[in-house]
Amino acid sequence: MSEKIAFVVFYQKKNIYSFNALIGALETVEELDDIDLYFIRGSENLDNELERICENHQKLVLGISFFTTQLWEINDLLKPLRAKYKEKVLFVAGGPHPTGDPKGTLKMGFDIVVVGEGEETLIEILYNVKNNKNFDAIRGIAYFNKDKFLITTKKRRWIDLDKYPPLPIKNVKFGAIEITRGCPFACYFCQTPYLSGTRPRHRSIKSICNAISVMKSYGKTDIRFITPNAFSYGSPDGKSLKIHLLEKLLIEITKIIKPKGKIYLGSFPSEVRPEHVTKETLGLVLKYAANDNIVLGAQSGSQKLLNSCNRGHSTRDVYNAVKLTLEAGLTPNVDFIFNLPNETEEDIDLTIDFMYKISDMGAKIHSHTFMPLPLTRFAYEDVKDVDEKIIKTISKLSSQGLAYGEWKKQEKIAKDISKYLKKMN
Repeated sequence: MSEKIAFVVFYQKKNIYSFNALIGALETVEELDDIDLYFIRGSENLDNELERICENHQKLVLGISFFTTQLWEINDLLKPLRAKYKEKVLFVAGGPHPTGDPKGTLKMGFDIVVVGEGEETLIEILYNVKNNKNFDAIRGIAYFNKDKFLITTKKRRWIDLDKYPPLPIKNVKFGAIEITRGCPFACYFCQTPYLSGTRPRHRSIKSICNAISVMKSYGKTDIRFITPNAFSYGSPDGKSLKIHLLEKLLIEITKIIKPKGKIYLGSFPSEVRPEHVTKETLGLVLKYAANDNIVLGAQSGSQKLLNSCNRGHSTRDVYNAVKLTLEAGLTPNVDFIFNLPNETEEDIDLTIDFMYKISDMGAKIHSHTFMPLPLTRFAYEDVKDVDEKIIKTISKLSSQGLAYGEWKKQEKIAKDISKYLKKMN
């Protein structure tokens, strides 16, 4: 009799998008249909559920995806599970932090780290578990061998997004639909180009619409997108705009979800580049989308600082984007990152002046604190306290309803991350 195998997903709110794509891919492999899938929410439920699943399965693989900001939470979660289940469970990690810090992730107690995109890697891991094969030939993973040496296998090629659906269909899960992966701008504080490449890959309109049709059959017709830059859909380089392709996508989606469905474009969970905010792109939002706001990535009011981060746009681009967005009757929510490396007193003053300027126009400031992240150019930069002048400015704007964000919480986490990365380096 064949062994019963279970793949357990630790299905946290912050990480559901990545697992939706992974399970969507897994469902396409008929040979793995006999692997039972479980989605467990909440760390308080994980131990009891694993114990119950272990009773009915000979092999159990637990998948956990996480960001660097979740490092300590996942470490605390894993320790008792590792001690209790030992070799009964194969612990597999993936996502932004494990990809950037495979050795540190393995030291936490994971057996395998998926490095980079996980769709095909996960399929091969589960195939090898089912067929009692070792993992040596699987590309895109890291593990410790029997002598405790770190083994990192060859990098896997970027996948064709159309090869797999963006959402699980058999194990029905819904969420924002990833339409583009990869970003050409390679900002020095951002992990995206290192995780997904600098050449944009776009999911086809047919693939996107197939997923939306499935969603509609379950009564889900509010559509949001995952993309590094919402207005760049269809662009071969991610820098130029292909308005006709973006509009064609919106037209086809509208046909499916009408009359009550809603499209949200350029708002949460995605944002747009300021230089891509034009009358034409905003016109598409007004014609096809339901959102009343646009999320713009500004990051600083100092051109010198933008240049040192490799942002690839100007403060003038941000100002123009805010102006055009307001003229279209939409609210611009403008992202700023405080404490960026190389920030000087002059940069701080310029950013404060710029925030006041655009908030007086009607923009809202979305405040963030710089966090060093593995793989990025700024991974080992120092983290300082947020300048007192910035704190006073954000406090004033917040009291007027013109600023929001979790910069205080991020400031503390940033210091912890900095200490961790420097220790691991």
